[in-house]
Amino acid sequence: MRFSRITVNPDQMGGVPCIRGLRIPVATVVGMVADEMTTAEILAAYPDLEAEDIREALFFAAETVRERELPLVMVP
Repeated sequence: MRFSRITVNPDQMGGVPCIRGLRIPVATVVGMVADEMTTAEILAAYPDLEAEDIREALFFAAETVRERELPLVMVP
């Protein structure tokens, strides 16, 4: 999948993936979704965002996790 709304700039926000060159990290948006904020609430908090930005941030996060091994603890 090609991500048209996710940008990485080493001179901005330490090079973390952000939304459309804005200083809004993908992780911030994904965290808001995880905190059960609605799309409307996220857009109200960050008026520069668009609903498609939130959707692509979630796809980006899913693809990022799919592409690497994460250290998980097995629970008996």
